[in-house]
Amino acid sequence: MVNGERVAKDREGVIVHTMNPVHQRGPVFYASLPRDDTPPGGQGTNAEETRHRLVYHLWDHLAAEEGPLWKRSLCAGRAGFRVVRGQLGRPQLLLGGNRGPAISFSEGGGKVWAALSGDESDIGIDVAGSDEFQSGYPLLRVFHREELQHALLVTGGESAAAAALLWSVKEAVVKALGCAFHLVDPRQITVHPPVGGGGHTFPVCLKEKALQRFPLAPGQPLWVRSLPHGKLWLSIALLNRRPTGYE
Repeated sequence: MVNGERVAKDREGVIVHTMNPVHQRGPVFYASLPRDDTPPGGQGTNAEETRHRLVYHLWDHLAAEEGPLWKRSLCAGRAGFRVVRGQLGRPQLLLGGNRGPAISFSEGGGKVWAALSGDESDIGIDVAGSDEFQSGYPLLRVFHREELQHALLVTGGESAAAAALLWSVKEAVVKALGCAFHLVDPRQITVHPPVGGGGHTFPVCLKEKALQRFPLAPGQPLWVRSLPHGKLWLSIALLNRRPTGYE
């Protein structure tokens, strides 16, 4: 176990990470494949096909957990689900005519990444690299000064890496909300200093119009776990806004 995660290869050699619950939520399963990955005996795939392959692998690991929440859904098997997108591009997993567990995707480092929620939480995943935030990037247009100070402590004073970390956290949050940055401005999301636990766990709050559009219980933060993956920062946000179970 590394950074509070279990890591395993499945029968096709895909590495699937199982993240322990973040503040009583989870587990979360995530994995990645090269963007133009070629399955054994197949031809090159596009990004959309790679996303579906990733869902298959994550679904198998969720099935192995045998959690009671999913027993009805798991009966559908791989052939029983499909991925659709909502009005703002949010992916949704359908199991026959029922809504399945939350999923999210990101691209970075030449790979497609996917995360699958193991409980009723909404989920968002994002990866960002320091090469996206080189000298001259208007950091204070998207980040608060205090956020940058906290992130610099995590990244050893590297400002581009700190920006990548914060961006991945904020984008994971808006993906969990289901709106991306269509309805929420990055500075309407406040990332607080990390707390203990595997990796770096950040409490995140909404403010102004973001909080009006997506009201949370008073004082209730979102929780985001962030991990370094090579030159990338990977962040996964969990948000419990659904009723228990799926319609």
